[in-house]
Amino acid sequence: MKDKTILLVEDNPSDVDLTKRALKKGHIVNELVVVTDGQEALDYLLGVGAYAGRDTSDLPTLTLLDLKLPKVSGLDVLRRIRTERATRRIPVVILTSSREEQDMAAGYDLGVNSYIRKPVDFEHFVQSVSQLGLYWLVLNEPPPKVK
Repeated sequence: MKDKTILLVEDNPSDVDLTKRALKKGHIVNELVVVTDGQEALDYLLGVGAYAGRDTSDLPTLTLLDLKLPKVSGLDVLRRIRTERATRRIPVVILTSSREEQDMAAGYDLGVNSYIRKPVDFEHFVQSVSQLGLYWLVLNEPPPKVK
């Protein structure tokens, strides 16, 4: 079985670094693939564009998705993930600083598995990321691959 990969879709370099530090501090050593805009996320997942030829059967075990992204918004990425046969079952967690109730409602309407607001405090962020890792990468049974 291949390692459980985490896809981080985040355009803010500070938040990428913060997430990497939090994963390391939480002893989550899974491979982390970072993409910096919504179109790149879709290209990675669907194996097109810069990721043409990528083994698309090797999907991330967990996708951490920001909402405010360049090119394609996080909600549009989620919408596309859920409409594609090959990606519709992958666990997606919205990890955002948005406090907009409409963003949360839209995320759940589109089939997000979880919605987490980024804590401002680093220690709380580490704790949140550790709990995410424990649940999604250790406890949760991943969905069967679409055939």
